[in-house]
Order: sequence, then structure tokens, then C-alpha cells
Amino acid sequence: MRLSSAIHQFFSRYLPYIKALSPHTIKAYRDSFKLFLPYAANYYGIKISSLQIAHLGVEVILDFLDSLEKQRHNSAKTRNSRLAALKSLAKMIRFMYPDQRQLADRILSIPQKRSQRQLIGFLYPYEIDQILQAVDLKNALGVRDYCLLQLLYDSGARATEIATLNLDYFNAHNQNLAILGKGSRFRQIELETKTVRLLTVYIAKYRVSPKPAYQHRLFINQCGKQLTRHGIYRLCKKYLQMALPPKRLKDINPVHSFRHSCAIKMLTDGHSVSDIRNRLGHEDIQSTSVYLQLDLSKRKIIQQQFIQHVQSNVMENPEIEQLIDWQNKDDIMAWLDDL
Repeated sequence: MRLSSAIHQFFSRYLPYIKALSPHTIKAYRDSFKLFLPYAANYYGIKISSLQIAHLGVEVILDFLDSLEKQRHNSAKTRNSRLAALKSLAKMIRFMYPDQRQLADRILSIPQKRSQRQLIGFLYPYEIDQILQAVDLKNALGVRDYCLLQLLYDSGARATEIATLNLDYFNAHNQNLAILGKGSRFRQIELETKTVRLLTVYIAKYRVSPKPAYQHRLFINQCGKQLTRHGIYRLCKKYLQMALPPKRLKDINPVHSFRHSCAIKMLTDGHSVSDIRNRLGHEDIQSTSVYLQLDLSKRKIIQQQFIQHVQSNVMENPEIEQLIDWQNKDDIMAWLDDL
């Protein structure tokens, strides 16, 4: 059987409908096969259209993975990502073509390459203060940016999860937020009072009028469209560059640094690994356990810094208080009750 037929089934039926994977994951798998298919055809000296399922041998796959590191200078992490795409195809072959089960099992037995874990690039509380203070609250986009940064820190959500937030995911009265995470799974988290009040004011008074197709989205860009994950990345990078020295920026990811900071705050507050896992939306508990590697000798110092941050003058900043107290509290509560 031709490999092209299996790949058509893989991308048109198996990934989107049987597995229900996200568009981002499907695109990542697509990129992997755009690299693998020409390599496999060249390996066997045939055209891509002539490749058969039987050509998916362990030898050509290992040779392809080695070439990624040697010729393209990819990291072990990237190598493992490409292997994951090939293994996903093998799972479909085993499921839909039982006569090819042995070939699929051999592919699935290929081990991942051990890679070096990156350091957890979280932001210290005083850095979060500096970043928030760098935002200009004199215009609607500044208010949006402040709310978004505060929500990233409070929720620990990914950029994609923030970009796809709908208005009805936010429940101001119950002070919670529904987040659509990886695998199309929802999780519900409680928000800090400050975050709830900021989001409430942003929605009521400062949210840019969206175009009809984006009326349901929470965060809107200046063009009236939804704010994308790339837009959120650029936004975070902008304020981190304004607040932090260049040397510090080398150790952190602009968006994920807020996610890590949320996890570290929960850890120092005494929350369990399960609580952190549920808030961050990790599928595997091992992904959460990485935060336990934080140096115990520093944990008490960091904990004290986070406590001071919560009690800091950012909460009492006149600009923030004026922003939040745009109407008297009775009006705010009445508006919340009507939501």
C-alpha cells in the first residue's frame, strides 16, 4: 500500500476526527512529514509518490533523526518531536491496517533521545511588579495589556489558552474562569479578587469594539480582531524588555515565565503538586514535578518575596485604584449580579 494514501488518511481523518487534535499539533506533524518524506525518498532513491508503507523501516527513521541533529543542527527535543509525529502515524497504521501491525510496533519501539532539561525561567515578585508598572494605563490598550499580564500570572495559562478565551468563560460573580486547554479539555480555576475586578472593568469600559466574527473573544487587538498567541508573545516581550535587563531576558520565555511564576507561587504557598497540575492543565504529573527541583534553600526566600508582592503597593497604586473604582462598589456589585 502506498504511503501517500496512509498519510492522507492520517491528516484528513485520523488526527482531526478520531484523535481530535488541535490545529497547532496537526501543523507541527505536517512540518515533520514535509521533512521526512523527501528524506525517505532520497534514502531509497525513488520518488515520494512511490513510497510504500513498507518503506517505513526503523533504519530510515533513525537515519532521518540523526540527520536532523547533524545536518540541521536540531536539538534532541526537536528530534523527539519529529519522532512523535512518526509514532502517531504508526499508531494509526496499527489501528487501521492490522496487517501492518509488526511494522508499526517496530516504529513505536524506537526510544526517545534523552535531552537536557531547561532551567525553570520564572519571574521574581519584584520583577512582576516592575513589568506591571511599565504598562501605560492612560489608554484602553494599556488597560487591556495590564489585565492580560495580571491574568497570565494569576492563571498560569498558556498563550494559546489566553488567546482563545471567550467572554462567557469568565464568571465575575463566582470569581472563576474556564480555560480550554490541550486536548480540547476544559478546566475551571478560581481567580484573585484583583484579577476579577480588573477584568470586569476592562470588559465594561475598555475592551475595543470587536468585528462581528470576534465578538465572543475576551481579548481584542486594535484592529478589532482576536489577540493571537503570537500577539500575546510580542506583548509580553515588549514589557519584559522595558522592565528587565537584557541579560535576564536570555533565561526566560516572555509568556511561559508568567506560567512558571504562577506554579512557583503555588508551590511556595504550600499547594500540592496535584493542585498545580490542575491549574496549569498538565496531562502528565511528571511535567508538574519539575517545579519540585527548586532549590529548597531558596524556597523560603522566594516565598517571603511572593508574600510581600501580594501586600505590595501595586495593589494600592493610585492609578490601579482609580481604574478599578470607576463606579462606586454598589454599582459594581449590581452590574456583576446582572452578568
